[in-house]
Amino acid sequence: MAKKIGVITSGGDAPGMNAAVRAVVRQGIFFGYQMIGIKRGFKGLLDDEFVTLTLRSVSGIINMGGTMLHTGRCPETKTKTGMGRAVKAIKEIGLEGLIIIGGDGSLAAGNVLSKYGVKVINIAASIDNDIYGTDETIGYDTALNTAVEAIDKIRDTAKSHDRVFVVEIMGREHGFLTVDVGLAAGCEFIVVPEMKVDMQKLAAELKKGKDKGKTSEIIAFAEGCGLSGDFAKKVGKLTGLEVRVSNLGYIQRGGRPTARTRILASKFGYTAMDLFHKGKTNLLVGITDGAVSAIPIHKAVKYEKKFDVQTVKVLRSLSV
Repeated sequence: MAKKIGVITSGGDAPGMNAAVRAVVRQGIFFGYQMIGIKRGFKGLLDDEFVTLTLRSVSGIINMGGTMLHTGRCPETKTKTGMGRAVKAIKEIGLEGLIIIGGDGSLAAGNVLSKYGVKVINIAASIDNDIYGTDETIGYDTALNTAVEAIDKIRDTAKSHDRVFVVEIMGREHGFLTVDVGLAAGCEFIVVPEMKVDMQKLAAELKKGKDKGKTSEIIAFAEGCGLSGDFAKKVGKLTGLEVRVSNLGYIQRGGRPTARTRILASKFGYTAMDLFHKGKTNLLVGITDGAVSAIPIHKAVKYEKKFDVQTVKVLRSLSV
């Protein structure tokens, strides 16, 4: 009888999760495993929501956003009791191990499960790109392109009305997505949690830009910095300029994954199953310096990803 491997997508959805599921399932079947999909994240694990995944059940999903397994938050697994239930469920289904596709919350859960003796491979998937041990996460490139396209359109109306726009970008408590969006969209300023903003200096620079004939100025604002509406009001008071807010919200998490996202997801999924089959587990699969890589989960949860201050300097130099 074929050994069973569980596949789960948990936490926030990210474009490319389906491509990763497809790769994991197809490579797993190639190695002779029975692939079991766990629906609705870890909640589905606790509620016995399982489905057998076949070659055909993962056909036609590589181009789809979201996750065909569905996902969700499960606070219960953050408790000792909840994690005990999860481990019990894994044993009762007879899973040899678990492939977990998700962000830092999924990584933390994978780390705890590994301490309970569960064989785990985590695959980095998050639009926030905030996971230590990988240069890029599944879904990041898609979210980046979605946000840049939206700001390109906002720029049109900003120019038409000579306005300053504050555009709120997702990313929770980090500014990785915001800084790259800011550079790619030609934003004049970024506001991120990793760097304290000098409001007086910002106001002076905005007014100077207007004096030099700039017809639009865009500030990319990371959601982890607080309320974008309050920030915009403060900018308006300090500058006397007309300031508007646009919150891009959840459109950044949806949509068809870009080619790059699909390629990363396919490579990550393939590598995850290859490592598992070779007996190498309790690892996070990501990409480092252009090559697919893997580091121990316990190391990935221990360290925080370094913010690239140099990109901010480049953005400011080019926004004159």
